[in-house]
Amino acid sequence: MVSTEYERRIAARFATFDQDGNGYIDREDFSAAAKAVLNEFGTAARSEQGQALYAGGEAFWQGMAGIADRDGDQRITREEFVGGAVKRLRDNPDRFAEIARPFLHAALAVADYDRDGAATVEEAVRVLKALGVHEDIARTAAVALDADGDGKVGEAEVVAAFARYFTVPE
Repeated sequence: MVSTEYERRIAARFATFDQDGNGYIDREDFSAAAKAVLNEFGTAARSEQGQALYAGGEAFWQGMAGIADRDGDQRITREEFVGGAVKRLRDNPDRFAEIARPFLHAALAVADYDRDGAATVEEAVRVLKALGVHEDIARTAAVALDADGDGKVGEAEVVAAFARYFTVPE
């Protein structure tokens, strides 16, 4: 794959994080993502689940900023994301998975209505839609996450898929 195609794909992934569309990723984008998921499921921000989701978002932000915010301005530009985070994480997708894990774990916990440790495919679709993913894509992704076809999406599948999606090879 040519570098420009690789960079185009990664830039599209940047847009996933830039929740407010202002051209950079910052702490507020992670807070907005947490708020959107909580609103979708009617979960209070002050609840244990709400606090865990916000804490997961903060941990995710700190990890991303530590890797990609090259100038220390508490914002990750598209160029920093493409040139910094992705190239560094591409070689170590497990690192990215660990940065994302607290947020993903907490988002699944919010979505997991019956508290059995996994979200249903429909609950996963709702999470993805709350995060700004178009419904068709959200449904396709959630179904793909249910590798064994049991109608459930667990943390291990979500974390691994997330890491693969954001650390695509050149």
